[in-house]
Amino acid sequence: MSLNLSEKYVLPVSAAVVEMQARDRLSPVQIAQLIAGVLGAIALLWYSAIVSEIDLVELAEGGSTMGEYISRYFPPNFSDWSFYLEDIIETIGMGIWGTLLAVVVAAPLSILASANLCPVWIVQPTRRLLDAMRAINEIVFALVFVVAVGLGPFAGVMAIFVHTAGILGKLFSEAIENIDVGQIEGVRATGASKFQEILFGVLPQVIPLWISYVLYRFESNVRSATVLGIVGAGGIGVSLYQSFRSFDYTKVCAILIILVLVVGVIDAASAWLRRKLV
Repeated sequence: MSLNLSEKYVLPVSAAVVEMQARDRLSPVQIAQLIAGVLGAIALLWYSAIVSEIDLVELAEGGSTMGEYISRYFPPNFSDWSFYLEDIIETIGMGIWGTLLAVVVAAPLSILASANLCPVWIVQPTRRLLDAMRAINEIVFALVFVVAVGLGPFAGVMAIFVHTAGILGKLFSEAIENIDVGQIEGVRATGASKFQEILFGVLPQVIPLWISYVLYRFESNVRSATVLGIVGAGGIGVSLYQSFRSFDYTKVCAILIILVLVVGVIDAASAWLRRKLV
């Protein structure tokens, strides 16, 4: 029997391969849905640009004016550096206490907002409470607490605390809902109580992620505390606002430089703590 080398040898294709190829191939309906989704996204971006009045031509035309305005900030004036140092220490203190209080409240609320730990009639109201806490900006909370406790950093601490508790509660609960349930079942098999399940089955899995969230929010809260001074909630924001109102831009530049340096130091310290604790 002679072999015809000119004939092409075809490998047989299994039914599983054919099924996989058919599954990976887009159907006409899926293609239409993909096109509709892309067109919808483009339309949404276009409409958002219109309502936001985005005008790159106007930005380019105002570039020279912006450059002249920024030139007024230099050279920076550090003549009041000792006052700025006191203000920045006060600002950091606001960030520390606002974050600490937020963690104390967010931790139990996050457990109540986790669908894998609590029933829906507890989860949904808790989530709506967290939504309300983080939906309102710190400045609005600061205005409320300035009326309640008066001008000063304490109002800023309370504003940061309430807003941050809403954010951390959401992040903490998402971390809990993504844990390995096998560890909880192992603790439960020993006859542990619900509290012991959370203490030994849940917290060991989420603590590293929680620490990262807390350190990031602390850095963000120090930045937020600088803005709260605009409404009289203490911190270096008071000096920043006063410098803006008096058109003393060289002092504004000095304050901004100090803020950038402080945030950089906090970021480096946070990275070091993450390496040590996580």
